[in-house]
Amino acid sequence: MTKTIEFYFDFGSPTAYLAYKRLIQLQGQYGAKIEFRPMLLGGIFKATGNMSPVMIPAKGQYMGRFDLPRFARRYQVDFNHNPNFPINTLYLMRGYIAAEQMGVGTNYLEVMFNAMWVDEKNMGDMSIVTEVLSNAGIDAEKLLMLANTPEVKTTLIEATEAAVARGIFGAPTMFIGDEMYFGQDRLDFVEESLQTP
Repeated sequence: MTKTIEFYFDFGSPTAYLAYKRLIQLQGQYGAKIEFRPMLLGGIFKATGNMSPVMIPAKGQYMGRFDLPRFARRYQVDFNHNPNFPINTLYLMRGYIAAEQMGVGTNYLEVMFNAMWVDEKNMGDMSIVTEVLSNAGIDAEKLLMLANTPEVKTTLIEATEAAVARGIFGAPTMFIGDEMYFGQDRLDFVEESLQTP
């Protein structure tokens, strides 16, 4: 039986990047379906009283120096700390919704995550965002115009509110059925679930 993984993410999270890369691997290995659920991490933090690990200096330094590189090596994926971090991802997350409407959501996901966490681009600079999209063959002008519509803005707000209502407090968060998994360091449990009929 094909299992579905719901993946709640924000491009601004390096652990969401690692989870994304690993989930694509698991999808290929187990034939799972991934449903991508965009949300605005800042909105999640505000609603739940949570905060980014980088707000705790010692934890942020540990993650950047040891934890994230270890998992990148384990998953055999490229990873570079973005010197522009943290980046306001509001427009990037709206952009994903617009990209889905344009039929280029899969390409957009790969391009945005790589720009943030491999290529170290300042994705808070809209001129750089436009350049990255154009280089990927995505109609940047159309996408950014669509991302700024009231419909897309409302969709992201509602998606973030729905995530909070579901008990989500950070990114990445995954669900298989009603089972919730928080953090890319819990993907062993996700794989275990995929192995179970």
